[in-house]
Amino acid sequence: MTTAVETGLTTTIHGDRVSLLRVLGPAHVWALGVGIVLVGEFTGWNFAADKGGALAALIVCWIVGLLYTSVAMIDSEVTSTVAAAGGQYAQAKHIVGPLMAFNVALFLVFAYTMLEVSDAILLGDTIVAKAGVEGLTHNSFIAATIVVLAWLNYRGVLMTLNVNFVITAIAYVSIVILFFSVSPWTQGAVLKLNELVTPANALPYGWIGVIAAFQFGIWYYLGIEGTTQAAEEVRSPARSLPYGTMAGMITLLIAAAMTWYVCASLMPWEYLGITYYPLWDAGKLTGSPLLENLLFIATLLAALASANGCINDAARAWFSLGRDRYLPSWFSAVHPRYRTPYRSILFLLPIALAFAFIADLNQAITFSILSGVLQYTFMSINIMMFRKKWPLGSIR
Repeated sequence: MTTAVETGLTTTIHGDRVSLLRVLGPAHVWALGVGIVLVGEFTGWNFAADKGGALAALIVCWIVGLLYTSVAMIDSEVTSTVAAAGGQYAQAKHIVGPLMAFNVALFLVFAYTMLEVSDAILLGDTIVAKAGVEGLTHNSFIAATIVVLAWLNYRGVLMTLNVNFVITAIAYVSIVILFFSVSPWTQGAVLKLNELVTPANALPYGWIGVIAAFQFGIWYYLGIEGTTQAAEEVRSPARSLPYGTMAGMITLLIAAAMTWYVCASLMPWEYLGITYYPLWDAGKLTGSPLLENLLFIATLLAALASANGCINDAARAWFSLGRDRYLPSWFSAVHPRYRTPYRSILFLLPIALAFAFIADLNQAITFSILSGVLQYTFMSINIMMFRKKWPLGSIR
């Protein structure tokens, strides 16, 4: 045979059955989920302070955190049962129907591709801001980021997520180091939360400001549901997905709390709400060049980890559409050596590059959030139908 033919969960190429490799464990699931999301601690969440004040940013942090914990639990349970590439797409296909599945897959591809674009733009802008060289633009950094990460994903999922684990862990540890470096147990020495967040300015626009802040509270956790895209490549979906996803959610809740506490204690809410680099700025305000450079590097690593995970997830969703003939089955080919959906990765590469050069950061972020929210509307329907079809205890 000279063409790729769909055969269940495998792809036939030149007569050989080639499938995605089951090589991932809970740590890789953690690296995928937290890697996609952690960049939200370095930029994005702080715009909630501009909408409602520092206290509003904290309120939405915990309320949205509760909602995302529910999302993580739903995805962990359902995907452990429907363990196939595509994540929420596979859930919709088996539980709701083909039309919902097609739409969910498109939402996933749009959300992850535009988040990848946002990450690349952020990385380029951060390097330009640090360099301070007149005439230097971010275009070359954006192109290099997207192309190199696409190549990494092309070469294999195990290598991709091993890299993601390392750079995500470094970025996360940098937040912990910053937290303990500013003596968080002693107000007044470095941190000045009592002075910067007072009853008079905690909620400058009242409770309507809290409502306005919710759209940016999503950035603390946006993308944790991406762990489900690895369902077909983990060794034990029933074990690895729940462990990795819930460990990731706990990690993000802790990181969000530490990030808010340090940033709100170092910057007035008026400035916190408009800066693009809250943690990097916090590092600068400590007066330590070491912390400043550490947080600069961590911002770059967080953006890289997020873009890397987004390429992985968008390609799996597109691959699944090809395998189920919503798209030409050509997209369902798996590389015979690297065992990756390489055609889907290569097809989405120029699309990401095009958006990165024609869209600005705000447009890319808005597109990503809108696609994500549309996908979330399906999840409440999905879990109710899932539980109705398979009551608790009926699946063995």
